[in-house]
Amino acid sequence: MKILIVLTSHSDLGNTGEKTGFWIEEFASPYFVLADAGAEITIASPKGGQPPVDPKSELEDAQTPATERFYKDETAIEKVANSIKLSEINYEDYDAVFYPGGHGPLWDLATDKVSIKLIEDFFNNQKPIAFVCHSPAALVNVKSENGQPLVKGKHLTGFSNDEEDAVNLTKIVPFLLEDKLKELGAHYTNKTHWESYVQQDGLLITGQNPASSEGVAKLLLKTLKGEKQHHSK
Repeated sequence: MKILIVLTSHSDLGNTGEKTGFWIEEFASPYFVLADAGAEITIASPKGGQPPVDPKSELEDAQTPATERFYKDETAIEKVANSIKLSEINYEDYDAVFYPGGHGPLWDLATDKVSIKLIEDFFNNQKPIAFVCHSPAALVNVKSENGQPLVKGKHLTGFSNDEEDAVNLTKIVPFLLEDKLKELGAHYTNKTHWESYVQQDGLLITGQNPASSEGVAKLLLKTLKGEKQHHSK
């Protein structure tokens, strides 16, 4: 199994002067779920090199066994520090793609033409695509083969308006993810703040918040294994 993980390259939290980026837990947890299952993982980002880390995800209350493990794993740290430029990635080389969240994707991946085309290529070639927390923002400009928004009519989740409100960023973010997904015709649902909630609609797998990242990765794994069995029959 070859899996691509796409991280944001965006580090400015709007015009607040504060920093953002990717959320460590949402990368670390899926990374280890997939790597422990024997997946070969490639990490990419729009600009390549070291993607920015959301400073809030380095705070003590945001740590989990997966983040602790990540800080001690030289190979993983090295891989993240040397992410490949998204423009150099060919979807044909991978079985699936996973997008971790953090607020960064709202700014860059939502409108990144290379990322948009990549997601379309994965999906149109029957390869699973997975997103967690804010990373479903990467889907807002993705189209189906019929030209409609890819998310239209799909059952999915993502960071909720209530959660955005709870972190006081409702007025800072370029758009509210929940509102945007609903506007595009998605069947958006969510559960309690900060609790794991995962949705799957065919090849599209989404998780609501950082707590959902492991669930998304496990579902992605199951989907890939199911596909492998399906194809080998």
